[in-house]
Amino acid sequence: MTKLNYVEHFENGSGGWFGLDKHKGMYRPLTKNSVMCCIGPWGLDYDHAPPGAGYLQRIMGIYLKGPLTESVREMGGTNRFIEGGFSANLTNARLTFRLKGSIEFQGANLFLLVQGIHRGICSGWILTGQPIAITGDWSDQSVTVALEPGQWKCLGSRHDRMDYYGVVDIKTILSGAKCLNIHLGLFPICVMPKGPINDDMHLLRAGKDYPVWHTKLPDGYVMVDKVIIEYPGS
Repeated sequence: MTKLNYVEHFENGSGGWFGLDKHKGMYRPLTKNSVMCCIGPWGLDYDHAPPGAGYLQRIMGIYLKGPLTESVREMGGTNRFIEGGFSANLTNARLTFRLKGSIEFQGANLFLLVQGIHRGICSGWILTGQPIAITGDWSDQSVTVALEPGQWKCLGSRHDRMDYYGVVDIKTILSGAKCLNIHLGLFPICVMPKGPINDDMHLLRAGKDYPVWHTKLPDGYVMVDKVIIEYPGS
């Protein structure tokens, strides 16, 4: 059976996509003239600090499969992916983002992040083999969600969240996980404590239990006016 391809032009709001930043957390992004804009500074995700893969920043995301919390419904608005009945199985799908912007990367790159829950474990994977370029002019940037282990890095979990975050193979996450969501995110993030701390920095929560140098974190803005998901055989 041929799967219908997903196309979002942001003509009537964000269509289920939400932004994430340092001050508001998840928020309803600005959409004007069919363009979604995500402006830094972005929040620091410490849930995957070592012994996990490390720190990251999520810029924007959408849930491809529910159940959806009230806050997700409120911040993303009408989720046209779910309401349109599009397939949440992204195996070998091609995702294209038409975007532009400016980011001070500070050693990070922009990647696709896929995350879902299987048997009570939330597992996130970053497509590190296919970084996404950002330029000052509009450009189409595409990634293919292939099942090649060398293309992916699992986020794992910080020391005290292993009851919830962990490793579930990417094939299972792509094909059958609950609450499946995708993000554009920055990784890896170099965290530098602002001043001395009295414990292992990775045992504490960066930016919450101790201040960090925000000048060392990525910042900037990203504008997106189209997202396409093309399924194999479509």
